[in-house]
Amino acid sequence: MAIRNYQGDEPRIHEDAYIDQAATVIGKVQIGAQSSLWPMSVARGDVNYIEIGARTNIQDGSVLHVTHDGPYSAGGYPLIVGEDVTVGHNVTLHACTVESACLIGMGSIVMDGAVIKSGAIVGAGALVPPGKTLEGGYLWIGSPVKRARSLTAKERESILYSAKHYAQLAEKHRQERPESVDEMLPYTFTD
Repeated sequence: MAIRNYQGDEPRIHEDAYIDQAATVIGKVQIGAQSSLWPMSVARGDVNYIEIGARTNIQDGSVLHVTHDGPYSAGGYPLIVGEDVTVGHNVTLHACTVESACLIGMGSIVMDGAVIKSGAIVGAGALVPPGKTLEGGYLWIGSPVKRARSLTAKERESILYSAKHYAQLAEKHRQERPESVDEMLPYTFTD
């Protein structure tokens, strides 16, 4: 796993979090308890900060980044992800806010300054344009994203179920992490 400082800013990762060996965490990144970053996910807090709450899972291949303070983005934008959030495979979260208890579907892109309110589901492959706010309690789909319908009770429950499931799965992976490269090999090579 690649966890590294950037210009003196060190990632702050809760001791109960799981960072896969093939994930990368750089700079001003804070990751809460029982949260997880899965293989090939990247959280790069170099020109602004990233905060990830407790029991949030960032699945394989997802990219998390921020926007700097500059002439086209006064003050810049951090990336803030709340608690109990599931971020599906190959999602891009760029300098946005995802409040607690949300599900961001596989392959979605959420752009600078966008806000996903608590209890929303963003469907797979959706594009959330810069500055757009998505109200909680709804399914949002499309490119650009549009409100499709209210969530069912089962869908609302599934958001928290997913977060709990991934927290449990992450703990199993964390307990099985090898201490050395030798332990990673299933067998020994011989000549």
